[in-house]
Amino acid sequence: MTTIATAPPGLSDLGPLQQLRTGRLGRRLPQLYVGLVAYGVSLALMVRGDLGLAPWDVLHSGLIRYLPITLGQAVVLMSFVVLLLWIPLREKPGLGTISNALVVGFSADATLALLAAPDPMAARVALMVGGIVLCGFASALYIGAQLGRGPRDGLMTGIARRSGRSIRLVRTGLEVTVVLIGLLLGGTLGVGTVLYALAIGPLTQLWLPAWTIQPTSAE
Repeated sequence: MTTIATAPPGLSDLGPLQQLRTGRLGRRLPQLYVGLVAYGVSLALMVRGDLGLAPWDVLHSGLIRYLPITLGQAVVLMSFVVLLLWIPLREKPGLGTISNALVVGFSADATLALLAAPDPMAARVALMVGGIVLCGFASALYIGAQLGRGPRDGLMTGIARRSGRSIRLVRTGLEVTVVLIGLLLGGTLGVGTVLYALAIGPLTQLWLPAWTIQPTSAE
């Protein structure tokens, strides 16, 4: 669901079949799914911290005020809505794309079912900060597995490619848009939203080189 402004040289732009044919799946597949599950957990941590959500999750939290669905189901629903926007952009989904659309939402719901909201402010701050840090690490894991962009990542890169605008500009425009829509729907905005926006790029960039797996010939 998150990407970075400038990807390191180790990241490849592979098509769906190439992603699976370039080997090292014994490491790449587990890394992908650990990253996606951890991403869902990070979302739930920020929800239980109740000090503001990531931009797209502001939208998700607004949607569930009007639809009889859980937050995780809203993540899944919006993932497939966003994938429809890939069609005119000619983005190509991969295994990681479809997995992202499903696993993150289910993981978030499972964590929310197990984790109660704390009362002390210190505990809420810890959940917020922990969620942001874990999200950065989880992003590095699933992006580094090189098995396809997440739905929202692909929307961003597709718009940037088709419009000629920078990734940074497109990302900012998308996140401002979804936050505004989420607020209109009654979504949750707070200090965590601002901290996430400032920290997620640097955190992902910090860990991504170590977790980027170079594809090899088919095994």
